Amino acid sequence: MVILMRWAIVGCGLIGQKRAAALRALEHQIVFVTDRAQERATNLARTTGAEIAHNWYTLTERPDIDAIVVATSHEWLSTIAVAGVNHGKHVLVEKPAGRNLAEVSAIAAAAVRSSALVKVGYNHRFHPAIQKAREIVDSGAIGKLMYVRGRYGHGGRIGYEKEWRLHRAISGGGELLDQGSHLIDLAHWFLGEFTDVHAMLRTFFWSADVEDNCFLTLATPGGQVAFLHATWTEWKNLFSFEIYGQVGKLVIDGLGGSYGVENLTYYKMLPQMGPPETTRWEWPLPDKSWDLEVEEFAAAITERRRPIGDINDALLTMSVIDRVYRENPL
Repeated sequence: MVILMRWAIVGCGLIGQKRAAALRALEHQIVFVTDRAQERATNLARTTGAEIAHNWYTLTERPDIDAIVVATSHEWLSTIAVAGVNHGKHVLVEKPAGRNLAEVSAIAAAAVRSSALVKVGYNHRFHPAIQKAREIVDSGAIGKLMYVRGRYGHGGRIGYEKEWRLHRAISGGGELLDQGSHLIDLAHWFLGEFTDVHAMLRTFFWSADVEDNCFLTLATPGGQVAFLHATWTEWKNLFSFEIYGQVGKLVIDGLGGSYGVENLTYYKMLPQMGPPETTRWEWPLPDKSWDLEVEEFAAAITERRRPIGDINDALLTMSVIDRVYRENPL
């Protein structure tokens, strides 16, 4: 039986609201919420029955809180997560867990010193198409993996250049850190650690001091390759992730909503080759990845095991991102 916990949420914007909905669906108690914008905190407190805290640090010290969601802009992720872990709180910190490798490493170091667990918000691992793909890969049905190809992007919105994500001091970087980190995490989950990293960063459209496009070619020590493109100039929202094995391939398209209906197509190579045998699954239902990710974290805490997508996974992803930024200055 999973332990039901008492949570605090730091950051009451869109992602904080999604986390709150997931926690409530799983019957966890949200005790406190806080946000720099009083209106956002008030609205989330009203819908969850939580109290409003006016100082996030006091939440890390409270004995009546078991776990903390950190859903702030990037410049606060590491500071709040480290404080929470240092006070023995389990922490679900949103990706990428910090602006740079040093900030993510600080969380990992704190976790080593603590009995608390740290989960990083890579909810894409919990989309049903990706979960099904993981199941098929693990069964050996498509054979030894050779490479993955991923594309992810949106086109922004009017005034996007004024938002915090496009200001390096706050975000730490651009689209590589934003949607690119999801692609790297998924590629790492299927192929393993990358030791060979090549990239090009470009700012094609948005007036910003960060990249709006990143093009990556990554390779494992065994020669498996990930070819990835993340973009803020995708004028029709797109998610596509393809996994190629020696005897078949998997194609994941869509994430629901503006990205289109989530689906997975399995192409099974036949002994005579030629046109493959094709099986397709579709998930037109609302996105449940947020619920499933919280459920996994609660189960990991209950079972005292490493959660799927933890701070060490975030370190691998951030190590790639750090190398790209060092070797490819804008």
